[in-house]
Amino acid sequence: MALLKAPSKQPKTTTLQVRLEEEVRRNLDRYAEFIDANVSYVVSEALKLSFRKDQEFKRWSVQHTKDHRKHQGTAHETTLKGESLQLELK
Repeated sequence: MALLKAPSKQPKTTTLQVRLEEEVRRNLDRYAEFIDANVSYVVSEALKLSFRKDQEFKRWSVQHTKDHRKHQGTAHETTLKGESLQLELK
């Protein structure tokens, strides 16, 4: 049984360029084919799964958000639309 399910609708997206090890890219392509989805969906869902499962990240994120709000003096977060990022994984 697949850990990720194919998307039911297309959410709003942003662009991210990454460099992957060749074996990781091959497996990413194969997994996308396995669940009948595109690689962007697989990457996004795999990251969401990691964020949900990582308890240390959750604790850090809550504290970081509290600290950020203290410095900003506001209780809302800014949403960036159409931002393009470039990331290189090693």
